Amino acid sequence: MTNLTETLNWDQLFAATQETIYMTSISVVVTFILGLLLGLLLFLTDEGNIWQSKMVHIIIAGFVNIFRSIPFIILIVLLIPFTKLLVGSMLGANAALPALIIGAAPFYARMVEIALREIDKGVIEASQSMGATHGHIIFKVLIPESLPALISGITVTAISLVSFTAMAGVIGAGGLGHFAYLEGFQRNRPMITLIATVAVLILVFIIQFIGDYFTKKTDKR
Repeated sequence: MTNLTETLNWDQLFAATQETIYMTSISVVVTFILGLLLGLLLFLTDEGNIWQSKMVHIIIAGFVNIFRSIPFIILIVLLIPFTKLLVGSMLGANAALPALIIGAAPFYARMVEIALREIDKGVIEASQSMGATHGHIIFKVLIPESLPALISGITVTAISLVSFTAMAGVIGAGGLGHFAYLEGFQRNRPMITLIATVAVLILVFIIQFIGDYFTKKTDKR
């Protein structure tokens, strides 16, 4: 134990944890916004809904399916030119954000679409019969009615993003993944890798607890 405390740099562990929280929090916020937008468009442009458009639906669904299907580690490599153009480097926490967002937003969009499909059609039809505008239906009916499922979905997505940051860390994005790989694996110090893993698990448990709390608070059933 003494050897462990001597070799473990607590400042580095703390900094790596901060980087993971930074990457996760920024990507979760942007993913929630983009995923909600894409999910709404997928639902509203589908057959029988208020913005029905087969062509628009096919285009959005194709975009979502393509980026949802690409393994994250491959997506990072594919986006290197775009990341360099946007951020100026492929190293560091900021450089991981484009891949994190582009990888997670389509995944969350599908979860949003599923949540919206669970809403009773009668509620939407009742709003339409009362003369509700499209904006009213979206912001006063669809989103409030599906809110518990939306929160549950973003919780699952956030946990996935934590694991994505760990993968991004292996190629230099920073965070606990980078710390575990560089300080633990490459230097043959398995206890360091284990400690970084425990730190990731603690973050996941915290995210799950917060997500479960707000899901229950917003569930009207």
